[in-house]
Amino acid sequence: MTATTTAVTADRSRRERKRQVAAAAARYAETGDERRAVERQQQAGVAFPDAEDALAARAARLLDRQAVPAALLVEAVRAEPLDPAAAYERILGVSKELQAWSFLPRGARAARTVARISVRENGRELPVGTGFLVSPTLLMTNHHVLPDAEAARQSFVEFDAQVTVDNVPQPPTRLEFAPDEFFTADPRLDYALVRVAPGPDQRPAGDAFGWNRLSAQPGKLVIGEPVNVIGHPMGRLKEIAVRDNMLQTRLDDFIHYMTDTEPGNSGSPVFNDQWEVVALHHSGVPRTDGQGRVLRHDGQVWQPGDGDDAIDWVSNEGVRISSILKHLAALPLTPQQRELLADMGPESGLSGTAAPPVGTVAPPVGRDAAAAGAGAAASRPAVEKAAAGTGLRARDGAFGGGRHLVFLHGRSQEGKDPERLRREWAGGLNQGLVRAGLPPVDPADVWFPYYGDRLVEALTAHEAVPRLAEAPTATAAEAVAPSSYTARAVYEEIIGEAAAKWDMPHESRLATERIGMDDVVGGLHKRLGWLAARSDLDAWAIALVFRDVAAYLDDRRIRDAVLDCVQETMPDAGEVVLVSHSLGTVVGLDLTTRLSPGVNVVHLTTAGSPLGLDSVYSRLLVGGAKRPDIVTDWLNVWCPTDAVAIGCPLADDWADGLSDLAVVNARDRAHSIAEYLAHPEAARLIGSRLTPRV
Repeated sequence: MTATTTAVTADRSRRERKRQVAAAAARYAETGDERRAVERQQQAGVAFPDAEDALAARAARLLDRQAVPAALLVEAVRAEPLDPAAAYERILGVSKELQAWSFLPRGARAARTVARISVRENGRELPVGTGFLVSPTLLMTNHHVLPDAEAARQSFVEFDAQVTVDNVPQPPTRLEFAPDEFFTADPRLDYALVRVAPGPDQRPAGDAFGWNRLSAQPGKLVIGEPVNVIGHPMGRLKEIAVRDNMLQTRLDDFIHYMTDTEPGNSGSPVFNDQWEVVALHHSGVPRTDGQGRVLRHDGQVWQPGDGDDAIDWVSNEGVRISSILKHLAALPLTPQQRELLADMGPESGLSGTAAPPVGTVAPPVGRDAAAAGAGAAASRPAVEKAAAGTGLRARDGAFGGGRHLVFLHGRSQEGKDPERLRREWAGGLNQGLVRAGLPPVDPADVWFPYYGDRLVEALTAHEAVPRLAEAPTATAAEAVAPSSYTARAVYEEIIGEAAAKWDMPHESRLATERIGMDDVVGGLHKRLGWLAARSDLDAWAIALVFRDVAAYLDDRRIRDAVLDCVQETMPDAGEVVLVSHSLGTVVGLDLTTRLSPGVNVVHLTTAGSPLGLDSVYSRLLVGGAKRPDIVTDWLNVWCPTDAVAIGCPLADDWADGLSDLAVVNARDRAHSIAEYLAHPEAARLIGSRLTPRV
């Protein structure tokens, strides 16, 4: 790369930014009357001076996403009769003032997706802006930061360029761009979307740092609500602007908001309080005179040599995410490029199907189908039966020969390679062990009982009718419900108890208070929709897990088939460290009643477990909520946005003591076992039990 080419690219970027600032100032001036009308309403006591349909859409999204506990929202509107608009405003007020406990950890998780962009220029590395991941491989920033593919080739991105909790600079992770694989940009909307090359371990950037699910749906923000901006102002380490940052005006493609940002924040994500991206920050709005000239703080006309700090910035402008998504949807792209866009998730509208309306339940598509645990495939009749997989024994002498590490998987593992599954589990655990300062484990040293195919065989015999084959348009709750009367009763009991534990208001109470929640209450599918809207799992994933748990608990033949299969690949003597997940946690508790007398379970980890539901633990072979005598030590790790673990923490219900550990998993991997095991706090307890005590 020549110095001349680099200089030309840098000059183009500076000219483009100047043009964007001027355009933002012009739009701000054009909306002066609207902004002053908003200010008058706010001075008169109207907290959210927006259109009623916008308020309704926002309130519905808050309720669907459980931005604050539903019981608190009901309490806010029950004291007096309210018309719909007043009820919406009351709900918005509660959401603005009272944040859920997860506000800070979710913000920290969102911050990991944000990175600093720097350019190589004449032997130097100069920070030029901010970007953020919007899929496992795609990063979004401004067009004036990366105006073309050539600029991306000259640049690189740094994740975790920030300080630690002890205010010590953290070593960043540097990755290169891959614009030849994907790059698109638009100067009017001032966005660029570019692929990030994988790191040395060949993992996509999103696997390591997470990514933001963009949504084309309405209801993400209304006038008067705060926004939060995370970026690298002036190229500094990562900073965040929260609270006292209000949306002022909303245009067709842009929004104006008050917040403290500086140059270098270009390309930052603008979040609402639920950490959904609502806009791409692209420019400050300067004060101008009657001739459109930029003014300094002292009222004088700004000159280029004065520096950006001298400008009298009066507002900020961001590009609406919905506008960017619409532009992306209309681009003439190759099938390979379309596939990369589909990874942005179903609400982006780029997955080949329309995004479902807020409050509806739809089957997972694209990457989400895999995240849902293979979706509904387990309930469809197989065209061709694959050879049944078998469990894997650990190699002789692992962990000294007297101690055994056993992984016990959950549902939806049919047709998969047990060896690959064992490596995935070990990979997640090893991430956590390394972070905890402990040595990793070799997958070959792990016992991996595999009952995925045996479970499906037993379920097929159990189900007289393959429901999805007959009712492809049914709701998730009905489509996968067991056909057996008794199993269906257990299934409905589990879903009903889970919805109640997540504060689902009673239908009659909501109808009396008339707060516009008819789409999320009443009926089995509405209870499931309530759970899905408040978790990081879709309705199909939740329904399928609870369906299989119900069938396992109801039918002794299924239970015996699974337990017999597991026992085929279990140590018959020695000390066992048993790590279980999802349905596997239920199987694991039952398994403790059938282990060989020579086996002692020195540690049990349950992850993403439904064992906190009375409808589940009351049907266990151990006889209820009590720690089996054979289990010496028990860790239960759970994520508050994992709907399968809705009954957690367990210590409130289970006798004889256990340790509960709450973690925050990635949004699209709330129920992932690899995500659970990658947390150092969980891995540390497992790793510390792998060395036999002398």
